Amino acid sequence: MRRTLPASLYGDPQAWARERDGVFRSAWLFLGHEAELAAPGDWIAADVAGWPLLAVRGSDGVVRAFHNVCRHRAGPLVTGASGACSKELVCAYHGWRYALDGRLRSATGFGAEERFDPRDFGLLPLTVETWRGLVFAALEPPGPLADAVAPIEALLIERGLDLPPPALRRDHDLACDWKTYVENYLEGYHIDAVHPELAEELAGTKYQVRVAGECVIQQAVGASGATQAGVWGWLWPNLGVNVYADGAMIERMTPVGPGRTRLDYLYLGPKGRPPSDETLAASDRLTAQDAAICAAVQANLSAGAYDAGVLSSRHESALGWFQDRIRGVHA
Repeated sequence: MRRTLPASLYGDPQAWARERDGVFRSAWLFLGHEAELAAPGDWIAADVAGWPLLAVRGSDGVVRAFHNVCRHRAGPLVTGASGACSKELVCAYHGWRYALDGRLRSATGFGAEERFDPRDFGLLPLTVETWRGLVFAALEPPGPLADAVAPIEALLIERGLDLPPPALRRDHDLACDWKTYVENYLEGYHIDAVHPELAEELAGTKYQVRVAGECVIQQAVGASGATQAGVWGWLWPNLGVNVYADGAMIERMTPVGPGRTRLDYLYLGPKGRPPSDETLAASDRLTAQDAAICAAVQANLSAGAYDAGVLSSRHESALGWFQDRIRGVHA
């Protein structure tokens, strides 16, 4: 019998600090799509688990990633999810100016200072890699990105599926710990109770969940024609790659603090067309249902009555794999 993680790890500031460093420092973190970086100076940014990150296309056409932190007094270089900065990144606090390759171009108005060498104060770089147009950054790369996504890549090749261009961004705030939402995502056990419409669409299918390397693969085997029929791939530690017949949706489960999560959705559609109204309605319904149950679970985890539960080997093996990895961070 496999026990769950203790409730005390969900929403605790000390647990959050350990996970921020022990999970997200050495992981591939999704930022966006290459098509959002079409021209030199185009940038995308995200704050993932307290790490402010950005990627920008340089004047040489190369995409580079940096901490979104000025080397002077930690001001932000960009704000928002995407934009364009022409030929420089400029700190919003004191106006220090950086070339698109991260070099400090001008410590604006700083004046002469003994032993100050601008070459020592370039932006703090990250490793950046892409897969099927998706841009990832890593503070400390855990290995090649291609190795991490290999199980999803193999499935897409097998099914003859592709990831079309980006079409629409949306986000949703959740009143739960990031682990609460991820664990909900990694099992289909709750579908009948929480998603009756999806359960009806998938009636007569076999719902399969399996762990493959750094990924969890979920498939509704036998489904055809249903709005939600497709393939759900999940990449450690917080990314869903949801592929459907008429497009895809990249779902970053973004931790924003102890007990707080934001879902960042990037919808991909043929020729960059937004999803159909039917697809968006189904997505919104599923998100609302998951948000409600995860908030209720989080409230009970925090209430003090529940300490730990038990996992089903039939339905929750991927969840157990995830919890084992989290348990190792707190050992």
